[in-house]
Amino acid sequence: MKTLFLHPPSFDGFDGGAGARYQAKREIKSFWYPTWLAQPAAMVPGSRLIDAPADGLSLADVLPLANEYELVIMHTSSPSFATDVQVAEALKRENPKLLIGMVGAKVAVDPDGSLAASTAIDFVGREEFDYTCKEVAEGRDLSGVLGLTYRDANGKHVRNSDRPMIENMDELPFVSEVYKRDLTIENYFIGYLEHPYVSFYTGRGCRSKCTFCLWPQTVGGHRYRVRSPENVVAEVAYIQREMPHVKEIFFDDDTFTDFKPRVEEIARGLGKLGVTWSCNAKANVPYKTLKIMKENGLRLLLVGYESGNNQILHNIKKGLRTDIAREFTKNCRKLGITIHGTFILGLPGETRETIRETIDFAREINPHTIQVSLAAPYPGTRLYDEAVENGWLDASGPEALVNDDGVQIAPISYPHLGKEEIFESVETFYKRFYFRPGKIAELTAEMVRHPGMIGRRLREGREFAQFLSHR
Repeated sequence: MKTLFLHPPSFDGFDGGAGARYQAKREIKSFWYPTWLAQPAAMVPGSRLIDAPADGLSLADVLPLANEYELVIMHTSSPSFATDVQVAEALKRENPKLLIGMVGAKVAVDPDGSLAASTAIDFVGREEFDYTCKEVAEGRDLSGVLGLTYRDANGKHVRNSDRPMIENMDELPFVSEVYKRDLTIENYFIGYLEHPYVSFYTGRGCRSKCTFCLWPQTVGGHRYRVRSPENVVAEVAYIQREMPHVKEIFFDDDTFTDFKPRVEEIARGLGKLGVTWSCNAKANVPYKTLKIMKENGLRLLLVGYESGNNQILHNIKKGLRTDIAREFTKNCRKLGITIHGTFILGLPGETRETIRETIDFAREINPHTIQVSLAAPYPGTRLYDEAVENGWLDASGPEALVNDDGVQIAPISYPHLGKEEIFESVETFYKRFYFRPGKIAELTAEMVRHPGMIGRRLREGREFAQFLSHR
């Protein structure tokens, strides 16, 4: 079937983060690659991938495409689902014969509810949906496609058997070939990565059990299934050859550093290519591995510290202590590895005191830059179940994770700590971290060393100031 993979249009200021269909505006707009859609697109000959938010496309721009395709597969998320349904309905009105499916964590955990939302949705793909999409596009009878929940001719919802997880990750084609074919590389940017950059996954799943993390609990699972080092290095070599203007590679695996001998082997292969690269990392990588990574082109680590309080880290099953994180960060500083640290406020066990403790912890370990998020109980996660069981969610509904303008809200309240106070603490965190003489001097010196960053920093500063003014 002639197939379109579509990241639907969204609101102005939509942030296409997290390697998927992210739901909200953030302090600084960024765009990650739509990797979860690019992978099945790479497996369907003649398909096309359109990332409407990154390309600045509206519904009016996308609508004429409805008559050019037989099948449209859209990526959705819990907070964006309502508007994504509206896009599906508009496409179906334009071409009633169009077969429309949705994929993503939202439909994976609630396939029946998703189908019930609109008759415009013909099917949803559960679990890992790469081969599910491929088989639908091949024109197979929907009743025989594993991992599919669909509406039959009588309007009844039919749930097919689950699709097994992919074990041989090397059998998947390179997503970067789809990036080159269908996307405008320059449209993808994020403040802490060199521009332009390319990101992709070297494996799926995460062995960590963090209660808030969406992907391992809904789509990827907790077994880390990986591509061979040779396969990973080969894709980087393809990017280097076919997209020579790309300045940095980012590995988007939840914890790329989990299998240390593999990471060291990949790093040595990247060192031979002479590329600059960055990745996600847990704050427990030993000095020896960090040194090998740094010596072979590593520039930056994206590190989820989450909290500076050990009890909260225990509550969310982070599998990490603050003393280990301190030592790890010290080693990164010693080796000259840049860190973008991420923190979450409002997790179970949060109090006014623990918020202050986390801010003080961030100032002490001093990552180069930070991102502060609000605890978001996505359906399908243990955090969501806890929030429902304990009555932490307010009356606005369990999936009210953003407001009408797309800005993330604080949906969780505790008897001792209201959601308004948690929300306001994000601004306090940013101000106390950045507006201190030592940090201002550090960032100023960086801009002097790298004049090309000045424009980007000024743009980010304006966006950040605008964000604060809205709050």
